[in-house]
Amino acid sequence: LDDADARRIVQHVKDQEAKGFSYEGAHASFDLVLRRALPNYEAPYELVDFMVIVENRRRSSFGTGWRKDGAEHPMLSEATVKVRIGDEVQHTAAEGDGPVGALDQALRKALTSAYPEISAVRLTDYKVRVVNEGAGTGAVVRVVIESADDRDVWHTVGASSNILEASWLALTDSFEWWLLKNEVKPKA
Repeated sequence: LDDADARRIVQHVKDQEAKGFSYEGAHASFDLVLRRALPNYEAPYELVDFMVIVENRRRSSFGTGWRKDGAEHPMLSEATVKVRIGDEVQHTAAEGDGPVGALDQALRKALTSAYPEISAVRLTDYKVRVVNEGAGTGAVVRVVIESADDRDVWHTVGASSNILEASWLALTDSFEWWLLKNEVKPKA
């Protein structure tokens, strides 16, 4: 990297921090900032889109109101993810304990065919912090995800006024960083 590249990276980090990101303690996301600045950088996959649905299962299946059976009906979180790996698009869906868990499971499913080694990655901690208190539901949140495999622990960060987008940014950084760090190539 030359001086111009270094200045561009510093400016990018400042811009991201103004949006709520903080790379202190999120070394894997910072490493990706540096890698992505390289002219020959190729991401192991590309997000096409994702969707998350959270359904209150206490509703009757006919849409006529609340069930009267008195039983607990848990919230259902389901995510669909489309990612491009090379020329192939993987479109998967998964359920989870919450929307982030569903996103995690759907992304894993999408990546597993090309990167079966991804099963070694575990999401071990998830933290959310409001960045600009007093903004109500429009507040920017910062999500820090801790991930691990059998050898390492790493942290990634995402920030947005949409908690799912912030979570996605941190989650996808975790998988992308692990694939790059371990030089995992897609299976044919």
